[in-house]
Amino acid sequence: MDMPLNFSGGADAAPVQAEPDFIAAVDLGSNSFHMIIARVTDGHLQVIERMREPVRLAAGLNERGRLGKAAQRRALACLERFGQRLRALPYGRVRVVGTNTLRRARKAEEFIAAAESALGHPIEVISGQEEARIIYLGVSHSLAPSAERRLVVDIGGGSTELIIGESFEPVHMESLYMGCVSMTRQHFPDGAITRSAVARAELAARVELEAVENRFRELGWQAAIGASGTMLAVAEVTRAARWSEGDITRPALQKLRKALIAAGHVRKLSLPGLSAERAQVFPGGVAILLAVFDALGLERMGTSEGALREGLLYDLIGRIRHEDVRERTVRALSVRYHVDERQADRVERTALACLAQVARDWDCTEAEDADMLRWAARLHEIGLAIAHSQYHKHGAYIVANSDLAGFSWREQRLLAALIRGHRRRFPEEVFAELPPSLVTKAQRLCVLLRLAVQLRHSRSDTAIPDFRLSASEKGLRLRFPKGWLERHPLTRADLAQEAQYLAEAKIELKFA
Repeated sequence: MDMPLNFSGGADAAPVQAEPDFIAAVDLGSNSFHMIIARVTDGHLQVIERMREPVRLAAGLNERGRLGKAAQRRALACLERFGQRLRALPYGRVRVVGTNTLRRARKAEEFIAAAESALGHPIEVISGQEEARIIYLGVSHSLAPSAERRLVVDIGGGSTELIIGESFEPVHMESLYMGCVSMTRQHFPDGAITRSAVARAELAARVELEAVENRFRELGWQAAIGASGTMLAVAEVTRAARWSEGDITRPALQKLRKALIAAGHVRKLSLPGLSAERAQVFPGGVAILLAVFDALGLERMGTSEGALREGLLYDLIGRIRHEDVRERTVRALSVRYHVDERQADRVERTALACLAQVARDWDCTEAEDADMLRWAARLHEIGLAIAHSQYHKHGAYIVANSDLAGFSWREQRLLAALIRGHRRRFPEEVFAELPPSLVTKAQRLCVLLRLAVQLRHSRSDTAIPDFRLSASEKGLRLRFPKGWLERHPLTRADLAQEAQYLAEAKIELKFA
């Protein structure tokens, strides 16, 4: 598969390096885990290897919403195999995302830590909206360029994403809490496929679609595209059975519905082009697709080979080329909540100057560390749009609960924690809720943000003199030119108050 690199950045976008460069993406789906490795060269993305294993993670969720031991063993064994192929790739060249099942799983931190160890790369659990955005990115780059508005539907194991987009940009997105695995488990639990069970499954899907279908119909589209396993399987079955010529059509779907009921059980499904593995979750997926056709008035749907995994590759290339969608998200939030851009710029520059002096000693040397500190500086005052009182808490709530394109759940929680902790009492309990591997780094980044806010408390463009900042396990030591603090008593008072706040959290701040 050889795909041209099409970016919405246009002619001003930076060129891809001429030398071949390998990148990879891993999708920890509810039904299967997928890995794709590709090479970027001469403006094209060339897929080198694909791996897929039917882990059935969603089937491993017990009644308490926790992953069972058997499902964890299957998942970790798969990721060990993936890891053997990925360990040679450097940090930042592999994106690994968890979707619906890991969003739902309770107390999954220990499993995710083990999974990261098996892979050798960090795992991001992403929201349904972020999953929809990345799916559209993958689909739009896998199809011929077109100015027409497209409807994209992706039926996964645990969720269904619907997106309307133009060119490479989504216009409207929804992620619904239904998928081929969950629908099959709920309505075909023993594998029996009866007319009444199919009808119940279709009705359940229509209920999920009811709240969103009018908005999609209002927006409209010129072409409908299906992506991922269920869609590709339906297209293959209906084509092989000669019910359609490649696209999924309403008459072909009705024939498929009759064939499922006639088979009577998943073990008896012998449809051409349908694997035994896909058959296990096929009834639920078909029921959802039938409901989508009815709810949106569809007659025909094409398919795309590209979806979430391909979208991850293109999103990763965007980050490497400094076309990170997270930058756009932060800018949009700044505008929406009327951030004082001049003050945000002052705090950002000062925070990064602090980080540059202590990054090595405080183990904050990754590019992502600087990015998170920078974005927190840009957004630390967004809560002022709600109220001045407790605005750090308002800002943290906004960031933690908004759909932030490009950000994983972990990144959102970290960014919210930095904003929550940038003033007043140092909230140790907030950082304790982060994954254990993030706590120390998050606290240190927050201390640097707090220091920058204090040094820029006057909201003045007057330059701060060159200062020296050193770090130790205990905290920070800040030194100004001789006599400067005496000439700036308000800054001295601000730093004295800050030292007291940090001391309550057993963090030392000394200054002179």
